[in-house]
Amino acid sequence: MTREIPRRSAAGSALALLTALTLAGCGLTIPSDPDGTLESVHGGQLRVGVAPDGELVDVGDGEPTGSVIDLVDGFAESIDATPDWTVATEETLVRMLEQGDLDLIAGGITSDTPWLDKAGVSRGYTGIDGADGRTLVMLVPLGENAFLSELERYLDAEVGS
Repeated sequence: MTREIPRRSAAGSALALLTALTLAGCGLTIPSDPDGTLESVHGGQLRVGVAPDGELVDVGDGEPTGSVIDLVDGFAESIDATPDWTVATEETLVRMLEQGDLDLIAGGITSDTPWLDKAGVSRGYTGIDGADGRTLVMLVPLGENAFLSELERYLDAEVGS
């Protein structure tokens, strides 16, 4: 007994082709930023929230310093942006991120972050100086996937994943 393999109908193939052409023609890019974060910070201001955390983020003398600050400065430079720093607790920073007042939260946030339902979370990075074996992540506004992808591309090149 032979089994016949069903063929895709001409109508189904035509529909698939029409759908692909329609999507290609509408300028849809993936990943995308529904709120345009990457586009708005490129060539402008990158609003970054940080909380003090040892060598990662030191705010003792006014302007934040540390290994995470250096990474964010490098990322900002890569997208032609100027960082504008906000120092606060993680909870306050996450609230600000949700309200649209920040573009990025960086510091000693680990991959075990409780903020998964409130923010987009980068891949975890273990190669950041001062992390003391922790896997660190950065937070972005929910859904801002083009911005997150650009951040991860930069971090991958600088510290690996």
